[in-house]
Amino acid sequence: MKPFLAALVIALPAFAQQPVIEISGANFRPMPLALPAPVSQDDGAKASVAEVDAALLFDLQACGLFQVLDRKSYLADSKEGVTASTITFQNWLNVGAETLVKTQLSRDGDTLRGDLRLFSVNAGREELKASESVSAKDARRLAHKLANAVYKHFTKETGPFESRISFVRKTAGGKDVYLADWDGKNASPVSTGNINVLPAVAPDRSVAFTSYKRGKPELFLGRVGQDPTPLVANGRMVAGVDFSPDGKRIAYSVSDGENAELYVANADGTGGQKLTDTKYFLNSSPSFSPDGKKLAFVSNRGGSPQIYLMNIDGSDVKRLTFQGNYNQTPAWSPRGDVIAFTARDERNAFDLFTIEVASGKVKRLTQDTKNNEEPSFSPNGRLILFSSTRAGTKSLYVMTFDGNNQVALPMDKGDFTTPDWGP
Repeated sequence: MKPFLAALVIALPAFAQQPVIEISGANFRPMPLALPAPVSQDDGAKASVAEVDAALLFDLQACGLFQVLDRKSYLADSKEGVTASTITFQNWLNVGAETLVKTQLSRDGDTLRGDLRLFSVNAGREELKASESVSAKDARRLAHKLANAVYKHFTKETGPFESRISFVRKTAGGKDVYLADWDGKNASPVSTGNINVLPAVAPDRSVAFTSYKRGKPELFLGRVGQDPTPLVANGRMVAGVDFSPDGKRIAYSVSDGENAELYVANADGTGGQKLTDTKYFLNSSPSFSPDGKKLAFVSNRGGSPQIYLMNIDGSDVKRLTFQGNYNQTPAWSPRGDVIAFTARDERNAFDLFTIEVASGKVKRLTQDTKNNEEPSFSPNGRLILFSSTRAGTKSLYVMTFDGNNQVALPMDKGDFTTPDWGP
């Protein structure tokens, strides 16, 4: 993964089309951004203002690019307009804003429309206008679309805000698998009842997971609104699935007594091929490289759980981690150059780290916040989703790839684990 939130804001000459955030350098300063609440242009849109506002605010706060200014500090008149000629930019300069984002909502029948304008406060001019429409029942999706427009304006990359995540929620009856928006909202059940764990989101947004529905752990494939179907069930214990980036293959672990080996198969579970052969040792938690040619995985063949790499045909096995005595849950960045993983430290707490594939350089991402586990990268590799006990129960958090800006997802209280970030 290329350095991201080591960005410098470059001032542009007056004739430039838009500001640019250079994703380079070692000193990052989040861009101060003012984000007044959306205004409604008609009575029909008023009901959606709060929902759009909450989602848009969270997206821009959580992405790590911006310092979203406290609205209590605003000096501008609340009735100020949304075009450059109607804005008193000095009021925004005086509160430290470099960028100003204003949003209007309107509704026509069942269609909700959002018009977003982004202004350079220093230059006093409009730099971006984005318009999006959704079904009126999808107000949060409208916010995510608008947030993606802002994100792409500054980074020239597709934002992660319309992607989906899967996770496990512990209930009185067991553990259930859900698929939700990237921020954990609009969660829909994929599999409930009994014990369902370790979900993985496919490129088509189906979800593979391990389930004890029939006694031994087996792999199932589920979709929202449909009954899950068996994916890999061979009479032995099968767990820990990952999809190749093109969605054509899966990798998983098969346990038999004291031994666990890795397999690769077609995405429908057919054509399984054994990749490892290490009698009396455990191999688990496969994670595909972005090009689909390699796997990161966990093995205790060296005496303790460590991260290893191998080709997709099982050849050229190499140990990657040498620090620590308990490393697990590798997640390969979509950018290809780092792998995030969970490690147990000297105080028996679990924390998150990344390791550079080429150099083996390790970077610590979390510390002194109880247990932090199970990292999963956003589709663009800029953010990491993970589970943490820092608030008491296991909850889902997001941070930038380098460990900055750690914030909780705005979910209802519950016990949430093993998140996976899909497209």
